[in-house]
Amino acid sequence: MTELHAVTGAFGYSGKYITQRLLDAGHEALTLTNSAQRANPFGGRVRAYPFQFDDWPQMAETLRGVKVLYNTYWVRFNHAMFQHETAVTNTLALFKAAQAAGVERIVHVSITNPSLDSPLEYFSGKAQLEQALIASGLSYAILRPTVLFGKEDILVNNIAWMLRKFPILGIFGDGQYKVQPIYVDDLAQLAVAQGASRENGIINAIGPETFTYKEMVAVIGEIIGKRRPLLSLPPALGYAAGWVVGRLVNDVLITREEIDGLMAGLLCVETPPTGSTPLTHWARSHALTLGRQYSSELSRRRDRTAAYR
Repeated sequence: MTELHAVTGAFGYSGKYITQRLLDAGHEALTLTNSAQRANPFGGRVRAYPFQFDDWPQMAETLRGVKVLYNTYWVRFNHAMFQHETAVTNTLALFKAAQAAGVERIVHVSITNPSLDSPLEYFSGKAQLEQALIASGLSYAILRPTVLFGKEDILVNNIAWMLRKFPILGIFGDGQYKVQPIYVDDLAQLAVAQGASRENGIINAIGPETFTYKEMVAVIGEIIGKRRPLLSLPPALGYAAGWVVGRLVNDVLITREEIDGLMAGLLCVETPPTGSTPLTHWARSHALTLGRQYSSELSRRRDRTAAYR
């Protein structure tokens, strides 16, 4: 049966894959977005509405008739243009609007190992939102992915970019902390499957391969034909090197919080994989293009019209 679903950020990264999965399943979709003028890969099949966080009743009107809301909205780091604190406040307004509109279920994208007590705003903010969603009384599925990879990815692509550009690559500390990358379309498939359920749940969204960070960097280098010496650096020095590269490309390459989260092992959990696509298989099939161009977080936010590459 055709239903109307809503996706935040359908013209962006993970939201685009979720939206395509919904359309393929025969549903109708609309999107709430900060980038209503961005290139629409779905044409007239997906209507775009601006977020109205400061007017949640109006946002509720946009959501009337929607069965399931898929929320991918978040910010990666604090910046002059956006803040974690604001993202939390905005998402709470979104939940309130969904509740008022009669949305039946929310599929919410969180992060592995969130904690209200975390000193890292990314993880504490995600924990706060999980708690609020659970307390809302709405039917919910909370998906907790680690590192996403795919055509429009930033982290894996930019590791490959640096391997192509530099004769040596620094890693933070010994690089033995683990990551479990999941393919973005596997996350989308999981999200849409959870949208069809009404059972409340929290699911770790992880891929079938577990790497140490050092292993992941090394295997990406091997796959793209750019094996490089990997130099262990103190985290502060690694951050400084990342800051310099970020200045060169007019972006934020890495933050102190992201380094701390990686090194604390927060992107790894002891649960079975929910994704089926190995990073190594995907990277081999994209070896010629992976890392050819730098992917800029800030460029995507400055230019709200260009499609994600």
